[in-house]
Amino acid sequence: MEKFKILAEFIKDVSSETKDVQTYLFVKDYISKYQLTIDINSNPTKNKLIEVSTTLKFADKEDNEKKSYFELVYVAIVKLEEGVKEKKEIEKIILCDVQKKIQKKMEKAFTDLINNSGYQQVDVKDIDFEKLYNSKFN
Repeated sequence: MEKFKILAEFIKDVSSETKDVQTYLFVKDYISKYQLTIDINSNPTKNKLIEVSTTLKFADKEDNEKKSYFELVYVAIVKLEEGVKEKKEIEKIILCDVQKKIQKKMEKAFTDLINNSGYQQVDVKDIDFEKLYNSKFN
């Protein structure tokens, strides 16, 4: 039995910035070197609901003058089952289990953002949330 239920999921914020044509042409050749960062925050709301915000950023970590920037904030509204009280269990649900449930839609939305910004060769998928969670907390 699942210990949580996702009541809703949606894109809260989306951003794509490419300053000009020269930047676009530079980034088109360089985007394979961009790095994905993931940030997950949770905010308890009324009625024992939790707003889980996952921020995906795809950016140039080098010191290049010409760079594009992509960001997506994807939110899941989660209701925990009654028996779920332990902090460690809640952490795993938010950082791992919820992420695996919303992953396909979130990755597609982010890949679509980058592709619709003119960078067809980029595909963001198969983020291993289990591995990320285990490397951080175990």
